[in-house]
Amino acid sequence: MKELIVASRNKGKVKEIIELLAGLPLKVSSLLDYPDLPEVEEDGKTYTANAYKKAITIAKLLGKMAMADDSGIEVKALKWAPGIYSARFAGKGAGEKACNQKLFQMLEHVPMSKRQARYRCVIALADAKGNELGSVQGTCSGLISQEECGSNGFGFDPLFIVPRYDKTFGELDPSIKAKISHRARALVKFRRLLENTL
Repeated sequence: MKELIVASRNKGKVKEIIELLAGLPLKVSSLLDYPDLPEVEEDGKTYTANAYKKAITIAKLLGKMAMADDSGIEVKALKWAPGIYSARFAGKGAGEKACNQKLFQMLEHVPMSKRQARYRCVIALADAKGNELGSVQGTCSGLISQEECGSNGFGFDPLFIVPRYDKTFGELDPSIKAKISHRARALVKFRRLLENTL
């Protein structure tokens, strides 16, 4: 059975991806299974560049097919920032809490009617030799809340309100998030890309 490496050490993200790829004739592993591999620096100017860099680097290091995603939150009032810098928004090594607090501070005087945001995810696939096999994209639109709500998910999830449910990703049942999130939407397309590749 072919192995697919998820080029991530983010437990929440890895769990989400493995669940959404269930049923494919693949053994799905992640960098959590390969703790000695180096961190891949995300220095690209786009989500796609970062996703491909991670997938290609890991594929070449392990000689196995690899996928990587780059995702971020984009806030209209901040000219669609932080975008590709979402994970490093509060500075290198700062945690999720610090990033969330910084976003709240920057939107302190912005009314709810102007707090539009979207999550974006790009997933790239590389073969065992590190050749690009394709990339897909998914988005999910919403609003930034005025306080953290809910403990599900990770990252900016407790801040991201999905208007249709009037709840944040942090409050939503994970089974709903698994259908409507940016990553879920990208993974539906990615699954098709994988099936065609296999």
